[in-house]
Amino acid sequence: MPVMRGLLAPQNTFLDTIATRFDGTHSNFVLGNAQVQSLYPIVYCSDGFCELTGYARAELMQKSCACHFLYGPETSDRLTAQIQGALDDRREFKTELIFYKKEGTQFWCLLDIVPIKNEKGEVVLFLVSHKDITDKKKDQDPEQGPEMDEETGLEVHRVTRPPGFNANRRRSRAVLYHLSGHLQKQDKSKLKINNNMFGEKPPIPEYKVAAIQKSRFILLHYGTFKAGWDWLILLATFYVAVTVPYNVCFTVVGGRDEGSAPRSPPSVSDILVEILFMLDIVLNFRTTFVSTSGQVVYDARSICVHYVTTWLFVDIIAALPFDLLYAFNVSVYFGVHLLKTVRLLRLLRLLQKLERYSQYSAVVLTLLMSMFALLAHWMACVWYFIGRREIESPGSWDIGWLHELAKRLGTPVAGVLGGGPSMRSSYVTSLYFALSSLTSVGFGNVSANTDSEKIFSICTMLIGALMHAVVFGNVTAIIQRMYSRRSLYHTRTKDLKDFIRVHRLPKALEQRMLECFQTMWSVNNGIDVSELLKDFPDELRADIAMHLNKELLQLPLFESASRGCLRSLSLIIKTSFCAPGEFLIRQGDALQAIYFVCSGSMEVLKDNTVLAILGKGDLIGSDSLTKEQVIKTNANVKALTYCDLQYISLKGLREVLRLYPEYAQKFISEIQHDLTYNLTGGSTATAKIGSWGEGTLTISFFFSAPLLIHPFLLQCRCFSRAQHSYCRV
Repeated sequence: MPVMRGLLAPQNTFLDTIATRFDGTHSNFVLGNAQVQSLYPIVYCSDGFCELTGYARAELMQKSCACHFLYGPETSDRLTAQIQGALDDRREFKTELIFYKKEGTQFWCLLDIVPIKNEKGEVVLFLVSHKDITDKKKDQDPEQGPEMDEETGLEVHRVTRPPGFNANRRRSRAVLYHLSGHLQKQDKSKLKINNNMFGEKPPIPEYKVAAIQKSRFILLHYGTFKAGWDWLILLATFYVAVTVPYNVCFTVVGGRDEGSAPRSPPSVSDILVEILFMLDIVLNFRTTFVSTSGQVVYDARSICVHYVTTWLFVDIIAALPFDLLYAFNVSVYFGVHLLKTVRLLRLLRLLQKLERYSQYSAVVLTLLMSMFALLAHWMACVWYFIGRREIESPGSWDIGWLHELAKRLGTPVAGVLGGGPSMRSSYVTSLYFALSSLTSVGFGNVSANTDSEKIFSICTMLIGALMHAVVFGNVTAIIQRMYSRRSLYHTRTKDLKDFIRVHRLPKALEQRMLECFQTMWSVNNGIDVSELLKDFPDELRADIAMHLNKELLQLPLFESASRGCLRSLSLIIKTSFCAPGEFLIRQGDALQAIYFVCSGSMEVLKDNTVLAILGKGDLIGSDSLTKEQVIKTNANVKALTYCDLQYISLKGLREVLRLYPEYAQKFISEIQHDLTYNLTGGSTATAKIGSWGEGTLTISFFFSAPLLIHPFLLQCRCFSRAQHSYCRV
């Protein structure tokens, strides 16, 4: 059976694995790139680390993961040398030392360095975790008390946060919340680091494309075995739909009053069907499904929960072994067959499977004809049941259709239930009448005589009019009206497959195209927003666009923009999608837009070196927006997982900023701090000169390519920024 397979591309779930090692979002760690020798720049930092140190996330990116910026007068030179040695040797290291926050407050820190390897066994990242153990040290040293205010005698706590700290904190927290579906819900007032982080360590995760984890006992919902099994269950369902009404109406000749009617044991086919339904329940507990986000779910617990909350009740009712009542010699023969009618609930599952064939007109027509024949069978059973009841009625036993048939066949009814036409003749005649009434082509040789028969005939003709229109009318037009959106989806899918076949695209490219199309369709359901809204007034279109793009417009970057400016910006925001392994931007390309990561995770690469890891809420682009020039990117941006993106084209952005010059200057100055990664900025190397204390000089070299310059030829220009001294080459 053709089914939607879901999104199957392998993903790099490294951040998911790291996030699951923590109990909350206040986890204090940074990720450093181990491939950049001696510097080991930070490519990711957690929300908890920003809160602990007082630095904003944008300030920490590309600084050394050895955290030189936290060193101070009382930081042990011996331990700092050991930290650098552990990084150079790519080995684990744990120590306790004194660090300094941004405002100068010192704290005791438990530092833990863990190397992260890829699938080749190469160390590519460092996980450097920090735990504030100041309180523990104070308990060990009772003579050292907290700092006290001389006038009030109250304990002093110094907390200063840089501008935009809360926004960066929310952004960082969103990364872990989105990337980890396994975060445990904890009491927010007691968020703390998992003991495993600093105690007994779980296996170190690898930075690589994750293989699909599935049990050998989990069935794929699109697999060959499951497809064959579904066909078998479909045939069993049709068998139940045919035999249950027949047994209720034809086998129990005497109705409810004939308790002495001969009872045959359940047939082998009935027992096999019951066994199949029971096995189907077991298999459904071990069969994957596609989640609402399009991902294939392999987790056994999630599969069980999904099945229990959907079709389990219907399947259990349909699989109840009613024939076991015979084993207990229960004299409710007619009642047993009535109970079996609940198995017709299984047809609800059949209706669900019919959606799989909606793109195939021939299959749809065949299934509709089968349903029409099944309905005629049900009507024939009811028609015979009414005829038997009329014979039992003293006032109308000699005028019913079954009595008239007996006279024409020369097998008159003797007494109340004796004689009469054979079972075969009765069923064929009943089916003939049902089909004649449903198709409105009856000849009147079998007609309704009593009131009950006439009422049933009226209902049959009404149902037949509808079924006749559906089956024998314009089937294509009806399907298009009922499934217009689905028909459009399958039309575009067929066009895409024809395009792939005509141009002989490789398998890898074919899969990327199909997955991209399916994902984009799931996002917008095939609706072209610009085409849909083009006839709406500008005021209404702007309000709709602001609502659709509210997540991006709520960034601190746009806080000072007027409502008119926001409305103009919302009209030029577009959406995009990246599958795992796709490149959003390649090094050296002309930068066309500023991108906002709505979901998923990406990595910034240069010469196969990870410069940054991006998550939900991150902004990437350039701050060089004032000049009409081509902006070349200095790195690649590659998706690690399925990513939804929003972007603003640079051309449209410049036009909006020209319309609102009062906001343009603020935007240019603020975007430098809000960009998670600047794709046009140069690499940064930082060196420390002298000892820590007053007069400390930090030199930062900014360059776009490796340079070999003699030290005596360096001419430096010093400046002060954010209470730090820099020298720029």
